Amino acid sequence: MTTPQARAVRLGPRSIAALALISAIGVIAFGWPLLAECDSGLAHSADAPWLFAALLPLLVAVVVATIADTGMDAKAVAMLGVLAAVGAALRPLGAGTAGLEPMFFLMVLSGRVLGPGFGFVLGSVTMFASALLTGGVGPWMPFQMLSMGWFTMGAGLLPGPDRLRGRAELLMLGAYGAVAAFAYGTVMNLQGWTYIGGLSSGVSFHPGDPVHENLVRFLAYCAATSFGWDLGRAVLTVVLILTIGSTLLKALRRATRRANFEAQVTFQTPESVPPG
Repeated sequence: MTTPQARAVRLGPRSIAALALISAIGVIAFGWPLLAECDSGLAHSADAPWLFAALLPLLVAVVVATIADTGMDAKAVAMLGVLAAVGAALRPLGAGTAGLEPMFFLMVLSGRVLGPGFGFVLGSVTMFASALLTGGVGPWMPFQMLSMGWFTMGAGLLPGPDRLRGRAELLMLGAYGAVAAFAYGTVMNLQGWTYIGGLSSGVSFHPGDPVHENLVRFLAYCAATSFGWDLGRAVLTVVLILTIGSTLLKALRRATRRANFEAQVTFQTPESVPPG
């Protein structure tokens, strides 16, 4: 019988509510061009991307603080720091080279072992740290933080390790990594597509146009500008998971067992010592 994997962060009702709120607002922040009605002021506003760029960091900070407040102890914080530092260091290794970003496979495996709550915090913090490290700070950074938080959290929501282990688990993680790599690229395209100028009319955003027409243009934009990049990210993620994923999963699970996140702290009164 397989022992259930301990989680670095156990999500309570307040944490789940905070995650649901930031996810709902995130969907609006990414998808407002497709969600806005033709006759609404938002559909014709050039300020919406900047408004969401200013709002999202505050919301992500609130969610991270809420999760930390509901059960993130010193050992979990230490592991968060180590994994975020490694992820931030991995990102520049492939930056600018056909989408080869090795940090994605680490996020998949970390979210798998440490759970969705820890995964969301890890993804957001890692992207923030890597942006500072590479000088990639800009209005796109909050969207990257939220997208990576979703990416890593999703790995923690996959069927538990008590149900899948070995080769089957690696195949599942590889499939998730491939799909999520494309999903990450797609939502980040949606964030920048609305205000990139100089595009042909067949792939550009037309404010106020019907949803299906803008959606067709957006898919054409993704195919023309980022399919190759997303494919490189997906292939590298799958290859790394299938080749060294088993070793890293064992190391992360061993570290989690030794950290003993769910151990209860108790205090005992020392026995009285008889005089003399």
